[in-house]
Amino acid sequence: MPTYPRSELEETMQLWLDLNKKCEEELNWLPLADMYTEDATYGWNVGPNDEFMAVGRDQIREYAVGLEMEGLGGWTYPYMRILIDDLQGEILGLWKQVADATRADGSHYEIAGLGGSWFRYGGNHQWSWQRDFFDVGNATATYIEMIQADALSPGMKARLETMGSGRQPGHYPVGKSTVGLWDGVEPTVLGGA
Repeated sequence: MPTYPRSELEETMQLWLDLNKKCEEELNWLPLADMYTEDATYGWNVGPNDEFMAVGRDQIREYAVGLEMEGLGGWTYPYMRILIDDLQGEILGLWKQVADATRADGSHYEIAGLGGSWFRYGGNHQWSWQRDFFDVGNATATYIEMIQADALSPGMKARLETMGSGRQPGHYPVGKSTVGLWDGVEPTVLGGA
């Protein structure tokens, strides 16, 4: 795995954060796809029966930052902490998922628990590998609360209906994707052993 200067990793992460903010404001996450290498992989687990995997920039654009973000206009994903491993060329960003919709008390709906993205840098200010994690149980509970309060946007209602119609593009039974969630990761050995 090639090494990169820490300053380059920091600069790339700042570009990512700035572009995320712009995409949130414009309600369009498609430009994020340009920050991936042509052969990048991007996946996450969606519970005991389902996982998502996009292989290549085109699928990342169409599925990960396209279809998967439909209905989430107005949601924000503030990064609360960034950890950079310049020896391995990897970055861990921990974020929250906050809806623009509010409860009767004025508080925003927010998915409890930790959310995060684990990035592997591929050079040229692009990610070659990304895995996300979030608390699926808390996400489900938040969506149910929003449904019961009729707080979902029309776009999110349409997205949930689409999701209920069967397995969506990029979704696979756990362990059946063409690229596994842990593909490309070797166990860490401390102490040089």
